Amino acid sequence: MSGAEQRLCLYTDTELKPVLQRMAQQASQLFLPGRPLHVVGLLRRGEPLARMLAERLRPLLGLTELPVIPLRVKRYADDLSLLHRDTLLEENQALSGLELAGTPLLLVDDVLYGGHSLLRSCAYLSRLGADEIRTAVLVDRCVSSQPVHADVCGVRLQIVPGDIIDCCVPPYEAEFRIELCRR
Repeated sequence: MSGAEQRLCLYTDTELKPVLQRMAQQASQLFLPGRPLHVVGLLRRGEPLARMLAERLRPLLGLTELPVIPLRVKRYADDLSLLHRDTLLEENQALSGLELAGTPLLLVDDVLYGGHSLLRSCAYLSRLGADEIRTAVLVDRCVSSQPVHADVCGVRLQIVPGDIIDCCVPPYEAEFRIELCRR
């Protein structure tokens, strides 16, 4: 970040813990207790968020295990510059080998911005046989340009288009927090 940019912490780790618990409560209402479920986390930061959410969701659904499977999808760089016009998605052998029909999926990402990553991921999972896909995001910027919404949302932040929401998520960053990067 250049010297002309500001970083403001919007949510600290302490403030995000109850947000994650509320997200788990919301997600638990979408699935039948005791029924198998898979959580898919979009790499990078959606995957550790998926693990945090699964840890809270497992006891709410009465599950002894709740698998989290990473899926690499990329459209934007962290500064929102376009990297892949068609949204890069890497095939995942772990997902391809599962019987997804009849097993609900919870797809987790850090920020819902344009909706391209969630849309591409849902299409891919559907092509693999998934017939029930729910989505969860830590932050919804409320500007999606695709017909995509989050079934579970931690916080909704309406910010000016030039600003960037940066979810800092361990192990990628030292502290769990949401920051606003203002140019």
